[in-house]
Amino acid sequence: MKLLLDTHAFIWWDENPSRLGPAANRACFDPANALILSVASVWEIQIKLALGKLQLAKPLRQMLADQVQLNGLEILPVNLEHALRLDTLPSIHKDPFDRLLIAQAIVESCSFVSHDQEIARYPVPVIW
Repeated sequence: MKLLLDTHAFIWWDENPSRLGPAANRACFDPANALILSVASVWEIQIKLALGKLQLAKPLRQMLADQVQLNGLEILPVNLEHALRLDTLPSIHKDPFDRLLIAQAIVESCSFVSHDQEIARYPVPVIW
């Protein structure tokens, strides 16, 4: 199964996996599943770091390198189909990063690992 990690899920997965819900924790630790992080999440993290709204236990670059090496994390670029899919989504969630991640999960046929309950109102499987 392909798992697209929401931004908070990625941070928690790296820093404190016990913060993940039980199903999300099992899915992320299952080596049969592919863990995927969107470049949009990296962008969101960088913005929050620059604004002082987020602190990480280690530099983001190191966090990404560690997850790629230890868990085979795949980085998903944002492409045209992801952006175009946004026009098919209902206006439930106002956060543009979350909306893009939802579109990516749909286009890439991923389950979405997120604690955000609004996400479940979209046509994408959510694991938490």
